[in-house]
Amino acid sequence: MLERLESIRNRYEELNRLLSDPDTLSDSKKLRKYSKEQSDLEPKYHAYCEYKEVSAQYADAKEMLDQESDPEMVEMVKGELVTLEKRKVELEEAIRILLLPRDPNDDKNVIVEIRGAAGGDEAALFAADLYRMYTRYGERQGWKSEVMEANATGMGGFKEIIFSVQGQGAYSRLKYESGAHRVQRVPATESGGRIHTSTATVAMLPEAEEVDIDIHDKDIRIDTFCSSGPGGQSVNTTKSAVRITHIPTGVVVSCQDEKSQIKNKDKAMRVLRARLLDRKQQEEAARMADARKTQVGTGDRSERIRTYNFPQSRVTDHRIGLTLHKLDMVLDGELDEVIDALVLEEQSALLKNAE
Repeated sequence: MLERLESIRNRYEELNRLLSDPDTLSDSKKLRKYSKEQSDLEPKYHAYCEYKEVSAQYADAKEMLDQESDPEMVEMVKGELVTLEKRKVELEEAIRILLLPRDPNDDKNVIVEIRGAAGGDEAALFAADLYRMYTRYGERQGWKSEVMEANATGMGGFKEIIFSVQGQGAYSRLKYESGAHRVQRVPATESGGRIHTSTATVAMLPEAEEVDIDIHDKDIRIDTFCSSGPGGQSVNTTKSAVRITHIPTGVVVSCQDEKSQIKNKDKAMRVLRARLLDRKQQEEAARMADARKTQVGTGDRSERIRTYNFPQSRVTDHRIGLTLHKLDMVLDGELDEVIDALVLEEQSALLKNAE
């Protein structure tokens, strides 16, 4: 581990030199590449520097203890050794986590797809609740959300809503949310007061860049049509809505949220790239079934991952057995407690596998 950390330190300091080199400063691609690499190495570099400093202080204190005869000084040095040893252990654990394999998609933005599943109108209303939950969470993180496509119902729900979340570390936090979400509550339309169970599915797709997925013009068919609202009524008479079909895979994406055909095409292409990247990664993950055992919540989209129980104000994440009695807060976007627990679970599994 120390050899690996030493090579990280050397590379970080080399990047410092490269980033101040005039050749790098005049080349935007190099500058971006080196800056990104240094940013990725920075937490490991600083943790290792502190670890070396604490280790040196610990060695000095041990040497002082062996030479000291004054009882008061001996006690003081012993206390310092306890503090330094505790910090050394903390840093060792932090470094072990920092050195774990990193998801290459963690820094990407996210395309979120939410669909009402079992439960009709109630499932669509729940899909709208989930949309609000994630956008509120994004606001708390300082992220930006943008609706790509929405299929609304007359009651204020969504049969389907697709939106992007843009911000630092968005995918690293939201990737655990993919799966089936279940709600248990009395629907607004239910006069008898009976509790219904409905579901909505969530897919968190890392937003692909053009370098991630290469789409050839010959592989896509683009159709245009008039956009429509709830019930299918025409919203405008110009063919601004866009439908893109990726011929090799059969993946179809449509977008009609913008009044401009060009903007709708751009949004549809972003969704298409994300779906194709996700498809590629799902296929790779299927070939590496053992690796998937360490992942929390990036598996089968049909897996029921969480229940939102209104009568008991309870949220239960079934993957890790976590139950919180703060439903209102979670639905208002206070998701950190749940996501932190999922991150910890995944880190623990990865550490166990690394032993």
